[in-house]
Amino acid sequence: MNKIFSHSYNDIISIENLLYAWQNFLSGKKSKRDVQGFQLHLMDNILDLFRDLKDKTYKHGGYDSFSICDPKPRNIHKACVGDRLLHHLIYQSLYPFFDKVFISDSYSCRDNKGTHKALKQFKIYSDKVSKNNTKTVWILKCDIKKFFASIDHATTIEILKRYIQDQDLLNLLINIIYSFETNSGKGLPLGNLTSQLLANVYMNEFDQFMKHKLKVRYYIRYADDFAILSDDKEYLSSLLLKIKTFVENKLLLKLHPNKISIETFSSGVDFLGWVHFPHRRVLRTVTKKRIFRGIKEKEGDVPTVQSYLGLLSHGDTKKIKNNILNILPTK
Repeated sequence: MNKIFSHSYNDIISIENLLYAWQNFLSGKKSKRDVQGFQLHLMDNILDLFRDLKDKTYKHGGYDSFSICDPKPRNIHKACVGDRLLHHLIYQSLYPFFDKVFISDSYSCRDNKGTHKALKQFKIYSDKVSKNNTKTVWILKCDIKKFFASIDHATTIEILKRYIQDQDLLNLLINIIYSFETNSGKGLPLGNLTSQLLANVYMNEFDQFMKHKLKVRYYIRYADDFAILSDDKEYLSSLLLKIKTFVENKLLLKLHPNKISIETFSSGVDFLGWVHFPHRRVLRTVTKKRIFRGIKEKEGDVPTVQSYLGLLSHGDTKKIKNNILNILPTK
């Protein structure tokens, strides 16, 4: 039986909660022109939003879209400041509840998780499966094709209904989901804070299937990338059809056909930006090139370099670190 979210719509939309959401939203955005414009009449804007929510006349606006390369091309959709404030209000209310629903081995967009924790757990699981390097470790690796663009609106809403009984809150979430208009009734906008949470709620259905129906022990997911470790290649092969069937029939998604693999750990497994071996972890070539390009574009900007050095601390990268230090401009 699912846990039920206990807070009511009226509890969530209070002016106090809106002001708290504003403080969270404001972090790192104080210099943005649209944010400054909203803050110039902050209380009037917050009171207007509160009244719209209280009267249930709120309607989510449209989006400005632009493209980035991070590292592959992505289309970002940016809502207006008032709508993004609402996203923060929804997120701060719902995230603590859903975080307790999620499995421990889901690592994307969660407090005290992230890529580095996922990499650490991947190594822990590989050590367990290998039984002190006495067994061959096989890894089934997959990801979802066009994940965010393929998330089905109606399916998302049906999942939310199992956790949220307050109809006003559900209607608000439906308003946000359908604000991203597509002909197919699919897709969450990259750029909404709520999209991160809804994507995890959506994929939690798959996580629960993997852990409680298939009873997969060594499973890790980060966003739409996931890996299963075993000492039995045939076992992994047998899982693949069950996984494909669930993803297609229950979530209306598709596995990326070019990104399905079953490989031995010793041959090197590409997962979450690194190529993993039993006793070391090396950076992908494409990631390495992106780091040097980024440093060059930023002309050796100290925070940029420190950020990259932090990333490199999670693998065998001594040579790359030395190369970075050698190309930095002298002061």
